[in-house]
Amino acid sequence: MRKLTHEEILLRQHERSAAVRMPVAVVLDNIRSLNNVGAIFRTADGAGVEKLWLCGITGYPPRGEITRTALGAEENVPWEYAGNALTVIERYKALGYQIVLLEQAEGARVCDDFIPAGPVCLILGNEIEGVSDALAAVAHAAIEIPMVGIKNSLNVAAAFAVAIFHLRRVIKN
Repeated sequence: MRKLTHEEILLRQHERSAAVRMPVAVVLDNIRSLNNVGAIFRTADGAGVEKLWLCGITGYPPRGEITRTALGAEENVPWEYAGNALTVIERYKALGYQIVLLEQAEGARVCDDFIPAGPVCLILGNEIEGVSDALAAVAHAAIEIPMVGIKNSLNVAAAFAVAIFHLRRVIKN
């Protein structure tokens, strides 16, 4: 086995950039950390997310902290800022997207067992408070990542990576 050269990796990247994005929009609602936002951009790029919505107090490019973590992914992933996440979610709901929380909630399904019923609007909430009650009230489903350690959750960017690559495996474009 040998590692790929930087040139080989760039060639693969160019070939992948023409791939169809998966039908998943992601709403970041009140994410405090710009480093988390940057990591989510980078993961969204790698997974082929359709669009990122940065809502509420969530920071948005151009910001050095985002760029340092995203490594340029913020220039490739379609994104938009909206002050009110509920407005964005209602728009996706009207378009037939399944509104899914990444949250520990009553009735939440284990992430690995979730198969979406169509395009998905995935909601990520604040690092401390999680998804707001107002957003939870309009959701069709919630998915969670089972935890076995002393902490009850992953960092929001890490949890997003687990969830989005699960969706990448199960959604058929």
